[in-house]
Amino acid sequence: MPFFRDWTSPDNMPKDGAMGPQLLPRWPAWFFRAAQGWWPKGHPRALLRTACMPGPVVEPRLRLGASIIICRSCSSTSPGPTGVRLTQERYPVQRLPFSVVSEQDLAAFERILPGRVVTSPEELAVANVDWLRTVRGCSQVLLKPRTTEEVSKILRHCHEQKLAVTPQGGNTGMVGGSVPVFDEVVVSTALMNQVTSFHTVSGVLVCQAGCILENLSQYVEDRDFIMPLDLGAKGSCHIGGNVATNAGGLRVLRYGSLHGTVLGLEVVLADGTILNCLSSLRKDNTGYDLKQLFIGSEGTLGVITAVSILCPPKPKAVNVAFLGCPGFVEVLQTFRSCKLMLGEILSAFEFVDAECMRLVGQHLGLSCPVQESPFYVLVETSGSSTDHDGAKLAAFLEHVLDSGLVTDGTVATDERKTKVLWALRERVTEALSRDGYVYKYDLSLPVDCLYDLVVELRARLGSRARAVVGYGHLGDGNLHLNVTTEAFCPRLLAELEPHVYEWTASQRGSVSAEHGLGFRKRDVVRYSKSPAAVQLMQGIKALLDPRGILNPYKTLPSKP
Repeated sequence: MPFFRDWTSPDNMPKDGAMGPQLLPRWPAWFFRAAQGWWPKGHPRALLRTACMPGPVVEPRLRLGASIIICRSCSSTSPGPTGVRLTQERYPVQRLPFSVVSEQDLAAFERILPGRVVTSPEELAVANVDWLRTVRGCSQVLLKPRTTEEVSKILRHCHEQKLAVTPQGGNTGMVGGSVPVFDEVVVSTALMNQVTSFHTVSGVLVCQAGCILENLSQYVEDRDFIMPLDLGAKGSCHIGGNVATNAGGLRVLRYGSLHGTVLGLEVVLADGTILNCLSSLRKDNTGYDLKQLFIGSEGTLGVITAVSILCPPKPKAVNVAFLGCPGFVEVLQTFRSCKLMLGEILSAFEFVDAECMRLVGQHLGLSCPVQESPFYVLVETSGSSTDHDGAKLAAFLEHVLDSGLVTDGTVATDERKTKVLWALRERVTEALSRDGYVYKYDLSLPVDCLYDLVVELRARLGSRARAVVGYGHLGDGNLHLNVTTEAFCPRLLAELEPHVYEWTASQRGSVSAEHGLGFRKRDVVRYSKSPAAVQLMQGIKALLDPRGILNPYKTLPSKP
């Protein structure tokens, strides 16, 4: 019988000075500050920049769909003040015939938003660049409304003048959907951050779209509820942006997607019409469920200004087990046992491979709390009874250990120690970002073949890749496939694309599980959607936004 460590005991925690998992906030604040180009001198990411590709580099023009994170500031012939090359120079995209913001437009915006029309280069530099620093627009104006009525007036003016608009929340998206491509007017929801109401019996929260997810989480937890979604970017992302991208995250297995937990929306359409579907009812079977159109639409059909969302009660007992598995077959069998034996208390089932764990140790100084294994799974249970949940978890752990599905493991029950274990999964993205150039793919696949593509790509790429890793939300069939290299390589990109998308399509999977399509993935939508489906989506866009001003160049393919 393997030794099974219980992290509820102080004896099994890393001693002072030991390289154990560090208790840090999810995606720490510096990770987002740095993503805006604020790397301090001597910071590891600043050092990585120079290590990746010494000397000046001329980066080739990229086709849409190229899933890479470019090493910062060494990738452009015209980097601009933020060190990121303009999207229009880097990608083959042509500006559509929209108007250019005039002095008269700025005066009109100032009348609508006194003192909240931003034209300073410093603030615009941040709003023009995505946090991955892969795309950069050249917007000349950032608007900060506080109310739905102000958003309505802004869009009415832009519709009349044919000014393109980019809605922006926390700007934490992965596919370039929340920043302008050219000179679109940026409409930020940052000041729309008020909670309208919360019902302590039903658990229904109504709030403005600019509320930060972590703030909402704290608000409802103080009232013994939790938000139905949890993301690594929770400290920066806005709930309106979460809904607009149909963000997934760590709680989909237990609580489902936002298509189920969002009860109502308030949306401003392209012409300024306010669509009030802000229902707090669990049941409403009166005609078409219009809110569903806007969940996952990425700001291309309307600007979400308020959200009504169902919050589940806060669990009284939470346990996290971190387990080592000898193979991916055993990972799948462990998941099956989880569902059968843990049932209603199972709230998360995440997996990482050994290569992920190696990178977490190498770049972040975190050590694995169990013996070395080819795969690791994180199992979380959430329920209302400590004794009941503990008994079920103990029976499950005994079964998977005795059957050889798991070779080693550790368990944590208090909040501090569970966060230590969660950090091993949640900080994989951070570790990858320190390993060099990263080619990122967010795929939905049948669980039986979820890891096959990782194995195939390792053989296909060989030594040309520094690392090929797979991790993600196994409970949702969501694979995060990442390939790291020392420097950007067009030949390697050609090996990856369209192969990754074709392979995914052959398994009837999705080329975007939870990140959306945005700008960078819009031309790969046909790998997952039929021509009839794409045509219908284009028709809906034309109906709701006939002048095409809302978040142009995003979500829908560039060619008919």
